[in-house]
Amino acid sequence: MVDFSIQLEKIAQAVGILQEQNVDAWMTFVRETEHNADPALPLVSPSNVTWHTALIITKQGYKVAIAGRYEVVNFQRMGIWDEVISYDQSIQPALLEVLNRLKPRQIAVNYSESDTAADGLSHGMYLTLQRYLAGTSFEMISAEDILNPLRGRKTPGEIARIRAAVALTDDIINRITAYLKPGQTELEIANFIHAEYKKEGVIPSWDPGHCPSVTCGPDSPVGHVSPSSTFVAKAGQLVRIDQGVILNDYISDIQRVWYLQPPGESDIPQPILHAFDSVRAAIMAAAAVLKPGVEGWVVDDAARKTIVAAGYPEYQHAVGHMIGRTVHDGATLLGPRWERYGRTPYGIVEAGNCFTLELGVQIPVYGLVSLEEDVLVTETGVEWLGHVQTEVIVVPTAS
Repeated sequence: MVDFSIQLEKIAQAVGILQEQNVDAWMTFVRETEHNADPALPLVSPSNVTWHTALIITKQGYKVAIAGRYEVVNFQRMGIWDEVISYDQSIQPALLEVLNRLKPRQIAVNYSESDTAADGLSHGMYLTLQRYLAGTSFEMISAEDILNPLRGRKTPGEIARIRAAVALTDDIINRITAYLKPGQTELEIANFIHAEYKKEGVIPSWDPGHCPSVTCGPDSPVGHVSPSSTFVAKAGQLVRIDQGVILNDYISDIQRVWYLQPPGESDIPQPILHAFDSVRAAIMAAAAVLKPGVEGWVVDDAARKTIVAAGYPEYQHAVGHMIGRTVHDGATLLGPRWERYGRTPYGIVEAGNCFTLELGVQIPVYGLVSLEEDVLVTETGVEWLGHVQTEVIVVPTAS
């Protein structure tokens, strides 16, 4: 039996957002979504679709699904659509009949210059809509202001699923600690983690070739890089792992750092401690200002100033991104006001948002110190969704 609970929550939420924004209707218009998936589709649909499909929700709360003959039953089974309309040769007649009857002045459709999660309408499909609506008075506008809060305000069902994914990832981190030892390549460590995912019946939060990302020592490249057999975990150096799982359609995204302590060494080297304390302080500075009503760039700025004041260079990314159905879940970004991020750093943080808080610094001789925590924004601040790393994880090594 397919679980529609999340879609029912999100569709009800969409009606309220349309009313807030005073937009007459929101339409998700898709086809062959195995090829060209719209990130918004899983919020309102129980499955991918093949033929042209139009999912229309109005601010009055009326909901219409227009789908091909062989897929309408999927929408009927949801029990939430007021009308489910089937067609064979072309969706255009049914679409125009519905729109002429509902008479929306503005129709929000899924395109955006800033937010990839609100930009699921392909150019070809946009041109198709223009052709279908030619000669009518309907105005198509960007659904960015609908989709940003719809993706960002996590429902109780969504939060529960994210919590479960984070809890499983915390458990896998403990298994990694027990497994790590000198001589393991990045690829061997990644293969161990993939085996743990398989045991749990889950898949990585992003591209399996890059999740987990494993960094051993100071020479391993940093970023969205696949694990390599070239770089090896060594005593006296750091291992950093960035990973997460998809559990019940929702993800986690967590980074941890380990120090492989040589025999006879009782203290962690000072450069590592200073870097770890500085990174943690920057994350805590971001967490201190992360609350409803704050613009995303303000949160990033707090972390950025903290790490620079500690003597390290600025990180060249955002301090945090939303998580949910995807690892970069769109909407507000906790990032700097750089052109590449468009309007997303100016988004307003809201209760129910789930973010990562992450940054790192490279330490000569030892490697990368990088942390990433998953948090839920509450009415007054943040709640840590997992076990926060408060100190370097030490792995004693044998002589």
